[in-house]
Amino acid sequence: MKNIKSFVFLFIFLYIFWLLLNPWNWQALLAGAVIVALISGIFRKYGEILAQFKLNPKSILYSLIYIFVFLKELIKSNLDVAQRVLSPKLPITPGIVKVKTNLNSDFAKTILANSITLTPGTLSVDLKGKFLYIHWINVTTEGIEATSRAIVGKFEKYLEVMFD
Repeated sequence: MKNIKSFVFLFIFLYIFWLLLNPWNWQALLAGAVIVALISGIFRKYGEILAQFKLNPKSILYSLIYIFVFLKELIKSNLDVAQRVLSPKLPITPGIVKVKTNLNSDFAKTILANSITLTPGTLSVDLKGKFLYIHWINVTTEGIEATSRAIVGKFEKYLEVMFD
């Protein structure tokens, strides 16, 4: 059962990627399905991490919301970093902070760490258990709880629904 679920998730993930990169005619769709099925069959053991995603309407909706939340945070942080760079005083207080996540899924933690890294001004340095170590360009809070709310809070609530 686990291998079948891994195969299905890997197939769906790769086929969506195929659809985004190729023209939509029946030959390309058929060729893509065959190629993706072969690749999914060979690499299904690597699809286990994708199988951690819950496949229900609520998690799919939260996935779409997550994309927009991430894009909003990305734009906001880009503008903030640009303003800091262009300021003659360079108003930064960099540091490495420790934040706690409530996520249980390894895939969810990976998405969280990558979302933080892709957001300018923050960089995920390490992940140990429930804790992430993040280099933050402008440390504004003290304590794990306050720092976690500031950095992780905006992403975590959506990832919990999608994975945990």
